[in-house]
Amino acid sequence: MSVDDEKVWGALANSTRRDILDRLRDGGQTTGALAKDFPDLSRWAVMQHLGVLEEAGLLIVRREGRQRFNFLNPVPIERIYRRWMHPFASRMAAEMLALE
Repeated sequence: MSVDDEKVWGALANSTRRDILDRLRDGGQTTGALAKDFPDLSRWAVMQHLGVLEEAGLLIVRREGRQRFNFLNPVPIERIYRRWMHPFASRMAAEMLALE
């Protein structure tokens, strides 16, 4: 497994970071808007989570003046899906069909 994959798995291991990615699925949001979605966390904590996601390549960040827009980058998730999930799911489905 590559170092990049390790970072992606590590980032996805946290439920708050997965929730952030869910919120970014339909489009980019500012850091401030994301922080409002997590009232139990400080803005600083949300920024730390965003930093982990960015380092893992799961975020694309665009800055406009003082605002930071965060966008989901689905490529690392797709890469992991193709490497780890798809081959196992396909084999299992084929085996299940063979049992029928």
